[in-house]
Amino acid sequence: MPKAKGKSRRHKYSYNLNRKRLYRSARRRAAPRIACSHIRHAWDPHKSVAQNLAEMGLAEDPNKAIPIPKKLLGMEVESDGQQPGKKLVRKPYVVKEMELEASLPEKKSNTLSRDLIDYVRYMIENHGENYKEMARDEKNYYQDTPKQIKRKINVYKNFYPEEYKNFIASLKPEKMEVQ
Repeated sequence: MPKAKGKSRRHKYSYNLNRKRLYRSARRRAAPRIACSHIRHAWDPHKSVAQNLAEMGLAEDPNKAIPIPKKLLGMEVESDGQQPGKKLVRKPYVVKEMELEASLPEKKSNTLSRDLIDYVRYMIENHGENYKEMARDEKNYYQDTPKQIKRKINVYKNFYPEEYKNFIASLKPEKMEVQ
């Protein structure tokens, strides 16, 4: 059987490849980066995954850590009463740090764009609660309907309730001066 075309050529050394970078990237791919910083700092690369997790007090297999009780047709099977031996936890600080991090309140990461905030403030400043007038405003670039504008204002109210209250309170003295 004949050889495939292109397979008979002599292999030449490629001087353009950076062998050091190739070796490092291959090692990085072989041992992926651990996302949790607490586990990553306590990790020993010379030990297996099971050994590392056991030292930190973490479960390798959740099914073995918290076994499902065996029930046969509604009847409980009696066990020997022997508890599996407790494993020695050499790095308890890992679990404590993870619990501390988990107990912290979650930051509200979703915010409104600066353009939308400026748009809503402009509309309220100039038109108050008149949504039909807002829809006819020249700054209504996206040609929002009155209901769409009302929805955007309600979103702003829900995201920044304190800021909205302060903004409305600052508008009232200005309106009194105009009258």
